[in-house]
Amino acid sequence: MKKRALVSVSDKAGIVDFCKRLIACDYEIISTGGTAKALQDAGLPVIGISDLTGFPECLDGRVKTLHPVVHAGLLAMRSNPEHMAQLERLNINTIDIVAVNLYPFKATVSKPGVTFADAVENIDIGGPTMIRAAAKNYQDVAVVVDPKDYERVLSELEAGEITLETKKYLQYKVFAHTAVYDSMISNYLAQQLDIRFPDSITFAYEKAQDMRYGENPHQGASYYSEEFIRAGSLSKAKQLWGKELSYNNINDANGALELVKEFDEPCVVACKHSNPCGVGVGKTIYEAYVKAYESDPVSVFGGILAINGIVDEATATEINKIFIEIVIAEGFTNGALEILKQKKNIRLLELADIKEKREASAYDMKRVYGGLLVQDYDETLFAPENLKVVTKRAPTEAEMKALMFNWKVVKHTKSNAIVVGKEDRTTGIGMGQTNRIWAAQQAIAHAGDEVKGSVMASDAFFPFPDCVEECVKAGITAIVQPGGSIKDQLSIDACDAAGIAMIFVGDRHFKH
Repeated sequence: MKKRALVSVSDKAGIVDFCKRLIACDYEIISTGGTAKALQDAGLPVIGISDLTGFPECLDGRVKTLHPVVHAGLLAMRSNPEHMAQLERLNINTIDIVAVNLYPFKATVSKPGVTFADAVENIDIGGPTMIRAAAKNYQDVAVVVDPKDYERVLSELEAGEITLETKKYLQYKVFAHTAVYDSMISNYLAQQLDIRFPDSITFAYEKAQDMRYGENPHQGASYYSEEFIRAGSLSKAKQLWGKELSYNNINDANGALELVKEFDEPCVVACKHSNPCGVGVGKTIYEAYVKAYESDPVSVFGGILAINGIVDEATATEINKIFIEIVIAEGFTNGALEILKQKKNIRLLELADIKEKREASAYDMKRVYGGLLVQDYDETLFAPENLKVVTKRAPTEAEMKALMFNWKVVKHTKSNAIVVGKEDRTTGIGMGQTNRIWAAQQAIAHAGDEVKGSVMASDAFFPFPDCVEECVKAGITAIVQPGGSIKDQLSIDACDAAGIAMIFVGDRHFKH
């Protein structure tokens, strides 16, 4: 039988050269539609799919390769005499190489205003069927779904034959390809039906980079981005300077990025180990940076900055006075870049849409051994109708601004979390403690002399009045917390006795 290759690709990169070299290896080329035209325009001999099957393409091209002549040629096991005898009786030739990639579903649904009908029309049927059939018969058929693999196949073929190892690798690529393809389709359809938590769930991710190691040097790691990269996400950031990001860099930078999105005014978030260590807002980015830095000059060293504006020369000069691992910002002036690039070990990331809020369709996920926790992101700051003043003294206007500022910060701090601060900066942060009083004491201690006149935010209710008692000793003037403890009144009474204003907002913000 004549050696044959079936070629039908939506991504035509490199396909003409691939087929030229197959022909030089004595292969006949079978092709369809636009691929056949591209090959014919290049002067290559092509067998049309209808000429092979004896059946015309129909239903606007929906049916062309779904035919026994194609699939028998793919699935016949060459080592099975009965299979080969049946092909001979039916006058069917084998197909030995398949180069197919699928309708561009991802590109279609990524277009603004795409209709449901257009999306469905770009769900490939014949392509997945062919490549799955070829992959099932991997020992006899080499199936190529990625143009990056053309050279590997051709170099082995030109040297004699395609190895079994390569055929197994290509088989794996097929099922990885169709798994991602089907995942994109099922997730798109779930979104159309507003199905948030289906009975089974799949996600498609694409490798963005391999890493030298993971959280620790003895752990291997890679970074994968979502197939549909979301606006304002770390995956969209453009690295302008510095070494590749590490596992911890990405994890920590994401923590800073999520917090800075809470603010519309110029804001700088300093983050360490995915916890905020200093947050400042101001009329300018420079002013916000100074406030964030002064919140905790010790912890910010070696940390990560998220900045929701343009870094100018003055801000860059201040940043360069200490060691910073990463600056992720809306942008940098040319002068700021020149200044920051004087530091060899800093990493600079530009994220033009850093102010974009998270999409409603996004999930917050945590991996556990043997399973996956999936939830909605914690998007609500608090429901305004639940806010109530529970003490005799109401917060002043300035205190209320400070309470709202620090409530945003505590939302993104690991539990148990307490944040102490003013209306435009944090002064002390206590995070990740196994009891709330330790978190309060830690935040107050970090605030030092700045604690007096600060306010306090707690990510969950006070089970005892001990946190209020610490506030009294420290000179804190107002508190925001969710409320909801059976012993709320003890904390309210302690506030009233000291003249501290306290508000309940109902919503808690555990972050584990």
